[in-house]
Amino acid sequence: MFNVLIVEDDKNIRKLIEIKLNNEGYKTVTAENGKDALEKLSENHVDIMLVDAMMPIMDGYEFVKTVRSEGNIIPAIMVTARGTLSDKSMGFDVGVDDYIVKPIEFDELFMRIKAVMRRAKIVTERKIMVGSTVLDYDTLTVSNDKEKVVLTKTEFGILYKLLSYPERSFSKDMLFQEFWSWDSDTEEEIVKVYINRIRNKISTFSDIDVETVRGIGYRGIRNEK
Repeated sequence: MFNVLIVEDDKNIRKLIEIKLNNEGYKTVTAENGKDALEKLSENHVDIMLVDAMMPIMDGYEFVKTVRSEGNIIPAIMVTARGTLSDKSMGFDVGVDDYIVKPIEFDELFMRIKAVMRRAKIVTERKIMVGSTVLDYDTLTVSNDKEKVVLTKTEFGILYKLLSYPERSFSKDMLFQEFWSWDSDTEEEIVKVYINRIRNKISTFSDIDVETVRGIGYRGIRNEK
């Protein structure tokens, strides 16, 4: 199971998070501020960090910034009472992967930990595995033990994006801006064309699909058994 570094100056909250995570099967390492966390990080294997924002000696922003400056890409979720857009922007700017606002809803926290760890694995391995289906970024292929299909770079990029964040819906405009904004002659309707192409190519792979979210856009479906 994953090792979680809990960085929280309030000892009662720190203990509560530790107990909740231990009950879910996670192993935990705790620290009371950023300076303490840097020492714990050097002494322990850590898979993901839960970091409070406001702490004495070294706050969460400075801690994550320091960790990232050393080339460390361990996923970090900021857990804090400060939930304004500017606070979140500051957190993402220093390298936080996700943000959750106190008081903590632990079911939500567990879901976010799983989602962040899944994305971290996708980034490092450059593959997404859903059931028996594998998306391989290096070969632009979707395959299982029976068949393999090759997608174009843009088709694969869209599918990979959608399946990397199955809990999110992406608007047509968001996908257009990411994959076609450089082409001034292309119109936004091209997104729908490519979604249809992708659906046709992956139609025999029951583990994955692309869903139309009415009034919003598209969402990747992972039929994990």
